[in-house]
Amino acid sequence: MPKSPKYLLIGSTETYSGKSATVLGLSHQLQQKGLDITYGKPLGTCLNSSSGTVIEEDVQFIALSLNLPENRVAPTMLALDELNVQKRLRGEDKTDYQQSLIQQYLQMSQGDLVLLEGPGDFSEGNLFDLSLLQMAEVLDAGVLLVSRYKSLLSVEALLAAKGRVGDRLIGVVINDIPVTQLEAVNTLLRPFLEQQGIPVLAMLPSSDLLRSISVGELVKQLKADVLCRNDRMDLLVESLAIGAMNVNSAVKYFRKRRNMAVVTGGDRVEIQQAALETSTQCLILTGQLPPPPFILSRAEELEIPILSVDLDTLTTVEIVNRTFGQVRLHEPIKVQCVRQLMSEHFDIDRLLSKLGLTPAAALS
Repeated sequence: MPKSPKYLLIGSTETYSGKSATVLGLSHQLQQKGLDITYGKPLGTCLNSSSGTVIEEDVQFIALSLNLPENRVAPTMLALDELNVQKRLRGEDKTDYQQSLIQQYLQMSQGDLVLLEGPGDFSEGNLFDLSLLQMAEVLDAGVLLVSRYKSLLSVEALLAAKGRVGDRLIGVVINDIPVTQLEAVNTLLRPFLEQQGIPVLAMLPSSDLLRSISVGELVKQLKADVLCRNDRMDLLVESLAIGAMNVNSAVKYFRKRRNMAVVTGGDRVEIQQAALETSTQCLILTGQLPPPPFILSRAEELEIPILSVDLDTLTTVEIVNRTFGQVRLHEPIKVQCVRQLMSEHFDIDRLLSKLGLTPAAALS
C-alpha cells in the first residue's frame, strides 16, 4: 500500500510577497533531496486560456522548470477573475469547491509531498470557500508563509497570521530584506518570532536581479512603440531614472545607477545622449516626439531599445513602478538566482523534519 503524500501550502500575508519564487527554489531543493513532489495552484490568477483549456502561466512555468511529468502537476480548479466572481455572486456558480478539492487533490496517492501555492493573502478565495485556511483544513496541510520585509513592524502581520493559522504553521520565509537590515532581522526579529512559536526557515536578502523587469514587459505595460532594437526585449531593467534635470546633474545621477530605464521627454536630446553613454537598458520617451536620427543610430549601435509612449512622465513612472512591484520570474537567469538564494538561506532539513519526511538520499 503506497503511503499517502504530505501536503504543504505556501501562503502569504499579502499579495506579491514572493510565493512563486519560494515554490521554485524550495521544490528544486526537495528534488535534490530525492523527494517525489507534485505541484499545483488550485486558485489561478495569471491565466492563459488560448487553447480552450485554462492554463495557469505560473504553474506551467514551474512545472517546466522542474521537469515535472503531467501526473505530478495538479489541476487549477478556478480562475479568480471578474467573470467567475460575477457568476458566484449571481448564484449561477453553485459548485462545492471544497468537494472538488477533495476529489482532485486528495486522490493523489503517489509521491512524497504535494506542494500547493495558496491564494495571495488570507481573504482571497473566501467567496469560493478556497481561502488559504479553508484549503489547509480540507487537505490537512501544513502552511509555510512568505512575508516581504518592510520594517521591523513586519512582525505584526506574522503574529496575526500565527493567530489564524495556529498549529498548521510550519514556518515562515522573510523575503526581500535590505542588506543593511539583515543584522537587525537576525538579532531582533528572528529570536522573537521563534519564541512565539513561529519557526523562521529563511531570511532572504533583497536582490536587484530578482526585482528587475524585462524591457519586453515594460513595452507591454506601457503599450509602448519600439523605435529601435526590437530584438533586445530580453534586457533586464533594475532601476528607473527620470531625466528631468539639467544635463550636468543628469550625468552625475545616471553614473551612480546601473541597468536603468530612463524616462525623459522626446525633446530632451542632451539627456537622451547622456543616458545612452551610461548603464541604460532602455530609453522611454514621453510626449510622442521622435528622437533625432543620430540618437536612433547610436542606440542601434549600443543595442539599447528606445520606446515611445503616449503618456506623460508621471503616469509613465507610476506604471513602471507598479510593474516593479509585481515582478514575474519567467527568465532563466532569475530561476538560477532564486535557486542560489534558497539553497544558501533556506533550512530545508528543518522543514523536512517538521513535515515528518525523510529525504530519499538519506534512505539509500
